[in-house]
Amino acid sequence: MEDYRVRYQQWLEDPFIDEETKAELRGITDENEIKERFFKELEFGTGGLRGIIGNGSNRLNRYTVGKASQGLANYIKKEGTQKQGVAIAYDSRFMSPEFAEVAGLIFAANGIPAYVYPSLRPVPMLSFAVRELGCTAGGVLTASHNPPEYNGYKVYWADGAQVVAPRDKGIITEVNAVENFGQIQRMEKAEAVEKKLYNLIGEEVDEAFDRNVQAQLMNPEMIARMGDKLNIVYTPLHGSGNLPVRRNLAKAGFKNVFIVKEQELPDSSFSTVDYPNPEDTKVFTLARRLAAEVNADVLIGTDPDCDRMGAMVKDSEGNFVALTGNMVGALATDYILSQRKEQGRLPANGVVVKTIVSTEMITPICRAYGVGKIDVLTGFKYIGEQIKGFEETGSHTYLFGFEESYGCLAGTYARDKDGVYAAVLVCEM
Repeated sequence: MEDYRVRYQQWLEDPFIDEETKAELRGITDENEIKERFFKELEFGTGGLRGIIGNGSNRLNRYTVGKASQGLANYIKKEGTQKQGVAIAYDSRFMSPEFAEVAGLIFAANGIPAYVYPSLRPVPMLSFAVRELGCTAGGVLTASHNPPEYNGYKVYWADGAQVVAPRDKGIITEVNAVENFGQIQRMEKAEAVEKKLYNLIGEEVDEAFDRNVQAQLMNPEMIARMGDKLNIVYTPLHGSGNLPVRRNLAKAGFKNVFIVKEQELPDSSFSTVDYPNPEDTKVFTLARRLAAEVNADVLIGTDPDCDRMGAMVKDSEGNFVALTGNMVGALATDYILSQRKEQGRLPANGVVVKTIVSTEMITPICRAYGVGKIDVLTGFKYIGEQIKGFEETGSHTYLFGFEESYGCLAGTYARDKDGVYAAVLVCEM
C-alpha cells in the first residue's frame, strides 16, 4: 500500500480524531484528492506552518495546528520558561479564530498560560504583545497575503521576532517528535479560564502599541498644521489593519481618511480581489474609484495580517502610480535621517538595516548622513535579530529597517514589519 493510503487509513482509525472529520474523509471519492491530502505531512519549517485549509496530513487543520502547538509547548518546557506564557493573535482568514483557540488550550493544558487577542489583530501587534506581556513565545494564525484557501501559523520568541537559528531547528525537532495525536495535551476552555491558563489580552496592550507607533512620528507639529489638507484613501483589504491603521492615522492628526467600504470588513474569501497582496496594484481598483470621488492625494492598502503596506501617489499629471517597497524604503530612510539630523537626534552609532535583495540606493543616503548600513539575509526576522543584538551589545542605535517586499519598521517596539506604522509614515512623508 502506498504511503498516502497508509496515512489516510491511520486518520480513519485514529481514536483521537473526531467522527465528523473521519466522515468527511470517508466521503472522498477522488483518489487524487486523497493522495493530495495525505502524500506527506504538512511540514513545520523555519517560518512555521503554511498550507491549504482542510482535513488530512498535508492540510492545515486543528490536528496539524495541535501538533505544532504541542511541539512548541514541549520546547518551552525544556527551556524552563513555561510560566511566562505564550501570546496568540489571528487575522481574518478562514478558521483563524478556531485555530488560535486550539493552540491556546493546548498551551494551557501544558501548564503554559495563553494570552489570546479577543479579535483579529495585525502581526506587529502580536510581536509587540510578546514583549509587552513578558511572554516566552508567540504565535499568529495567518497566511499573510496568500489566496483565501490558505492559512498558516507563525512562531515568535521572547524578543518578539520570528524564531531564527539555532532555536528554529530546536522547535522543529520537538514538533517532529510529536508522532501521534494522542500526545497532544487537551484542556476544556472553562477549566483553562478558571485556572487563568487562558486569558484574553486587554485594551491596555492596544493602547501601549499605539503609543509606540505615535512615538515614531518625526514631525508631529507639521501634521498638526497640515493634517487636514491631505486626503487619504485606505483599504484594509478585508484584513486586520482596519481599526489600528484608522486609529493611528487619527491619533497622528490626519483628518481626512476615506475607507474603501467594499473592503472594510473582514472577509475570509477576500471576494473583491484576486488575492489580497498590496504589491499587486489591481487591489487598488476600488480605492482609485473612491480617490476620484474625494480627490485623494494618497492611497494606502495593507495585507490581511497588516505587516505589509502598499501605497500609490499622484504623479505630475495627476495619475496614481505605485510606490514599490524599495521606493518607500529609500524615501523613508532619507526622510527619517534628515528629520533626525535637523532636530539634533541623529546618534553617532545610528544604523539602517535592510535585506540583501533590497535597494542599494540607501547606501549613499546613509553615507551622506554619517549613518551605518547593515545588510541581512532575506526575511524580516533577520532585521529583528539585529535589533536584539544592538540591545545586548549597545554597538548601534537602530533607526530604520526595511525589505523590498513592502515591509518596514522604525523603533524597536516590534520585531517584525509593521503595516500600521508604515501607513502613518507614508502619510507623514
